[in-house]
This record gives sequence, structure tokens and C-alpha cells, in this order.
Amino acid sequence: MTQPPEKDPSINVLGETLGPCSATPLTGFFRDACCNTCKEDVGSHTVCVEVTREFLEYSRFAGNDLSTPHPEFGFEGLQEGDRWCLCAARWLEAYKQEMAPNVILANTHQRALEVVPLELLQEHAVTVN
Repeated sequence: MTQPPEKDPSINVLGETLGPCSATPLTGFFRDACCNTCKEDVGSHTVCVEVTREFLEYSRFAGNDLSTPHPEFGFEGLQEGDRWCLCAARWLEAYKQEMAPNVILANTHQRALEVVPLELLQEHAVTVN
């Protein structure tokens, strides 16, 4: 029997306990509502974002359609305002194209900093309840 991957410590980019990103839609590499990660998460799904219509259109154009439902994978498709654990490299790519969505720092895993400098994430930081 194969053991599930072991999660890295749940610490955010601020050095605090990682908060949940979204339960509806359910997000995260582990589908645990958090941007937890592990060595098997090669995409580094670590940046908790609040998607915009513009970002969803950009992402679809860039080859990562996040708005189309895929019920076979239990994915309903994202809509503007949804929160999602985005791959760090995808966020950085969107940033360079001036299309990056807002980031919730308290819910963004510290491993995102291996790809994206904190200063860039802070530029797009929002506080949510």
C-alpha cells in the first residue's frame, strides 16, 4: 500500500501558521483547502490568489484554462472572486505580463518564496476575512 505524500510544514510567507485558501471551490495540491505542498508537488501550488476575470482570460490564453468545468476531475471551474492555490511559476508569469491576481499572504505557503520574491507578492497582497 502506497503512503500519501508527506506535507511540508504549514507555514506561510509571513512565517506564521498557514491559513486556509478555499473550501469552495476546494483547492490545494492535497485538496485540503490550503496551499500545502510537498516534494511531489512539482508545480508548487503554493500561492493563494483571488482570481479576476482578466486573470482567468489570461490563464486560458496561456494554456491553463481554470474557468472551464471538468466534472470528471471534480472541478467546477473558477469564477471571478474565487480563491485558488495557484502554481508559483504561473503567478510569476502572470506578474511579468501585468496580469497577476491578488494574493492572500497569510494563506500563501512559504515554499512560494523559492519561486517568487516576497516583495512581488506584497505588491499584490490583499487582506480578506
